[in-house]
Amino acid sequence: MDLSAFSGPAFWAALLSIIVANILLSGDNAVVIALASRNLPSHQQNKAIFWGSAAAIVLRVVLTITAVQLLTLPYLKIIGAILLLYIGVQLLADSGEEEEMHGHSNIWGAIRTILIADLVMSLDNVLAVAAAAQKGPEETRLALLIIGLGLSIPLIIFGSTMLLKIMDRFPVIITLGAGLLGLLAGGMLVEDPAIKDSIQVAMEDSHMIFEGIGVAIVILVGTYLKKKNASKPA
Repeated sequence: MDLSAFSGPAFWAALLSIIVANILLSGDNAVVIALASRNLPSHQQNKAIFWGSAAAIVLRVVLTITAVQLLTLPYLKIIGAILLLYIGVQLLADSGEEEEMHGHSNIWGAIRTILIADLVMSLDNVLAVAAAAQKGPEETRLALLIIGLGLSIPLIIFGSTMLLKIMDRFPVIITLGAGLLGLLAGGMLVEDPAIKDSIQVAMEDSHMIFEGIGVAIVILVGTYLKKKNASKPA
């Protein structure tokens, strides 16, 4: 393996994209973890949070590796790009509605709830991280996935409360993050094996054009829906 690939700008740009995507998309997962373990005795809460988060991250690594392999098939990157656009729009337009979740009085029940909820909620993370990993050198993609997703463990366990407060104070972070998902979606779409060659022949700067379109769609549609939601009577 060429170790120089791990020090190049493409590797670090892809790793940064994975970290940013995880920061933005792990907030809901962190809330679920807190809610699921809130009824536990205090001496068990940290154990439930740690083991539930660790199990969820391992599951997410497996799902993301699978997603990266599937994205080599024709048309799946187009589908993934559309889903990423939807996720980016929803991130920006989120009306702040909270889902109810009951706490558990035993540690295994809490861990089970954390794992199931994270599995259901991790589609956004998996797609975003898989798309970001695709931007890195091919020989480093597995390492990018493991490093980037591994960083989610301390992020979810220790950083979620602070992160949510920062986002409340500086909403522009959410807009920038949503734009990043649009950029990843545009890049993913133009790399689909079914259309890659024809698009790159037709457009010399196809990557830049489609990434720009992705950013514009997410920010414009997301901002419109956010304003529309805000104007609705309570």
